[in-house]
Amino acid sequence: MFAVLKTGGKQYKVQAGDVLRVEKLNAAAGDKVQFNEILMVGQTLGAPLVDGACVQAEVIDQIKADKVITFVKRRRKHSSQRTRGHRQQLTLLRVTDVLAEGAASTGVKTAVGARTKENA
Repeated sequence: MFAVLKTGGKQYKVQAGDVLRVEKLNAAAGDKVQFNEILMVGQTLGAPLVDGACVQAEVIDQIKADKVITFVKRRRKHSSQRTRGHRQQLTLLRVTDVLAEGAASTGVKTAVGARTKENA
């Protein structure tokens, strides 16, 4: 069975055994996390979310994406140039289970992003 979950402002179609790279979560390697914002499970479509559904995953590692380099050059009277780089922080997950109901009674901690108001 597959599910569509929402995390980090993006949507992912997952099933048990999939490996995902999502926006950084507050979890260490080896932790189990649970996603409760499920938009679709199998043929059940949420309005906007499916009540009681969840996706459980295990954190494999905290990683960084490839470096993105931006180069800005201004030419006319003041010839200046500037190079900037950025590496996005990601969390590598392995999906262990997709539950259509019973999300409240699992006892697994909810996946929380690294930069949410709850953690600030």
